[in-house]
Amino acid sequence: MDNATDLRAAGLRVTAARLAILDAVREGNHLDAEHVAQAVRGKVGHVSTQAVYDALHALTGAGLLRRIEPAGSPARYEARVGDNHHHLVCRECGEVTDIDCVVGEAPCLEPSQTNGYTIAAAEVVFWGVCPNCQTKDGDSSGDSVGAPARPA
Repeated sequence: MDNATDLRAAGLRVTAARLAILDAVREGNHLDAEHVAQAVRGKVGHVSTQAVYDALHALTGAGLLRRIEPAGSPARYEARVGDNHHHLVCRECGEVTDIDCVVGEAPCLEPSQTNGYTIAAAEVVFWGVCPNCQTKDGDSSGDSVGAPARPA
């Protein structure tokens, strides 16, 4: 399916900004709203930051995008929805990489107690140092500690 078909199927109006946002997120790597807005402006001209946030909210609510919030980082958006995958985040540069479910089917991990909850998904974030930062810093241990830097 294409972006316009996806929007219609989700019951959303097809607009140039929404099409550009879907393109940006699908082509990008876990972009934050600022980077999505920059990409959208490059394609369709002026779009307010608030309009981008509103559209990201609508697209996430419709299940076309997923919002993730790694600690110390602004919210990020991805187009990989409908599965229970996890993320690997570089503590140096903030790069985010998708990784498939640790073991088995959703929710991948079973808590020791559910306290009456029905568990639907497990959100796991693995932290380390990406290969580029290891090469740059001469650190191959992957055990760096600290908050991730905001990506450029």
